[in-house]
Parts: sequence; C-alpha cells; structure tokens
Amino acid sequence: MGAYPECYLEEIVETQGKLFELVADKPSVDFEDFINHYMTGKTRHFLDKSDAYVSNLNEKELFEYFCQVDNYVLKEGESLTGFAPNWIGQFYAQSQWQKNIPSTILVSLLPPQFLKAAYAGLHDLELDLAVEKVFAKQ
Repeated sequence: MGAYPECYLEEIVETQGKLFELVADKPSVDFEDFINHYMTGKTRHFLDKSDAYVSNLNEKELFEYFCQVDNYVLKEGESLTGFAPNWIGQFYAQSQWQKNIPSTILVSLLPPQFLKAAYAGLHDLELDLAVEKVFAKQ
C-alpha cells in the first residue's frame, strides 16, 4: 500500500511535476533550496497525509499555498531548465507514494543534486520503474 490512497497518486504526481517546473521557469531561482524547503515543509507533509484540500490544488495554487503556509520566499540562485524539474517533482511524488517514505526523509535519501545527475539515465523509463531502479541501489 502506498503512502496515501491511490486515487490521489496521479494528481499529486502530475501537479508536483508542474509545480517544480513552474518554479524552475522563474529566472535565477535557487531550485535546490526550493526543493529542500518544499519537501521538508508543512505543505508537502499535508500531501503525505492525503489532505483532500491540498491534494486537489493545481500547481499555481499549490505554490501560493506553500509560500503562505511555509512562509517561503524564493531565493536567487541556480535554476534548472528543460523537462528535468518536472521529472524531479514527479519522481519525488511517485517515490514517496511507492516506498511509503515521508518526504522529509526522502529528500535526505535522494537529495536534489542526486536526481539532477540521475535524470539523464532515468527519465526515459516509466516513473515507477525509475523509482525501483534507484531504490534497488540504496
């Protein structure tokens, strides 16, 4: 059984991918800082616990909610381009569900820099298979 009901899985995976892409599309954003704060924050914890309200927000609403609830302000730094931000967001959401690991622990096991490096070799795989490959090496 996953971390939350399977009925939320597809929506959370897709929305989190779009959220990460939305943030990465902003110029000069510290993408890793955003990921670390988001994955360890209250907002992601609510998703881990299947909060119905948060689970149904679109990416723009989720970003605004995160900034408000977690008092987060984007920091200037190195962003990430292409499809990688979307894939990383989806990968974290799929991993959290598939392995039933709290997001706060997941981001420490698989830091953003690891996923940025792993993207090239994993992004062509089905997401669930990519998760299994990464955790087979853990």
